[in-house]
Amino acid sequence: MELRKISRKSFITDCEGPLTLNDNAFEVAEKFIPEGGKFFKILSKYDDCLVEANHPGYHAGDTLKLIAPFFKAYDVNNQDLINYSRKNVNLVYGADNTLNYVKDKVHSFIVSTSYGQYIQALCDNTHFPYDNTVHTHLDLDNIPINEKDKQELKIFHDDILKLNPQDIDQFHKLDQIFFDKLPKMDIYDLVKTVDTVGGEGKRQAVKRILKREDLPANNLMYMGDSITDVEPLEFAKKNGGLAIAFNGNSYAIEAADIAIISDNTIVTSLLVDLHARYDNDYVREFVQRYSEKGHAEAFFIMLNDEELVVKFDKEYQRKTLPLIEIITDENREYLIQESMKMRQSIRGTDIGGLG
Repeated sequence: MELRKISRKSFITDCEGPLTLNDNAFEVAEKFIPEGGKFFKILSKYDDCLVEANHPGYHAGDTLKLIAPFFKAYDVNNQDLINYSRKNVNLVYGADNTLNYVKDKVHSFIVSTSYGQYIQALCDNTHFPYDNTVHTHLDLDNIPINEKDKQELKIFHDDILKLNPQDIDQFHKLDQIFFDKLPKMDIYDLVKTVDTVGGEGKRQAVKRILKREDLPANNLMYMGDSITDVEPLEFAKKNGGLAIAFNGNSYAIEAADIAIISDNTIVTSLLVDLHARYDNDYVREFVQRYSEKGHAEAFFIMLNDEELVVKFDKEYQRKTLPLIEIITDENREYLIQESMKMRQSIRGTDIGGLG
């Protein structure tokens, strides 16, 4: 087999899902807002509906923009976000090793919808360079809130909790809150400062990184797991790069061309190793051989990093092997089902079920 070596490679990944088990915004809401977990899940479902309806000016992940005034209403400040995030970075098994491995192999970046306070905590935890991240900026201390707005937001909060998230016909009430009433309030100045890095924002962040670092788009490996990753996954695929869903939900698997279903990021390290040394067809050939012929033959034939192979074999000596497959029309539904099982197994049903 001819070995096709390529340089100037990039690996850009989402954070929550491929690297961590958290949904930091959900967890912060649950911690500081009354019935905040239920409240966030309703807004997340609303977010999905707005994206699917192509609501003008709205992008996947703007839940983090919508919820910001409610943090102010319940007296959450920047230090609260920092303190909570520092204590609650839960990594996918192996993610710290993977981050240290990939940054020495290829140009590596994190592009995340998460708030910057959480991304800083992740970088402090893993020693990944914070300068190599793009994230959502939220400053809760810069915009004051008056008592009238605070009380009105608490009324909105109670009204939202009465909604059934499974009945999207009720979401017209949320339209009234977020697109009619809230923009007329002083606290809307806070919403306007939040530039969410999700969906199209992630695609633009990826394009800026590639341009700044002078890296070709066809040498990109992008990894994501949710609705906020659809646009960058599609960008990678359209430009001849690698679009990978790691424990992805249906949105991510529909947009990607490779699916990883795993409780350990060593699989990511294996693919990045091949990506660093060979072309994209070689990576796809490895995935095909792994899924059809088994991991032993794939590792033997495709010249993986021997040290990683030893670690992989040791890790999965008595465990079910990860799934790594090229996504096709024939296996897509199966992969979505298996991926959702893994999401909910390692992240919990609340976080694993979010869009």
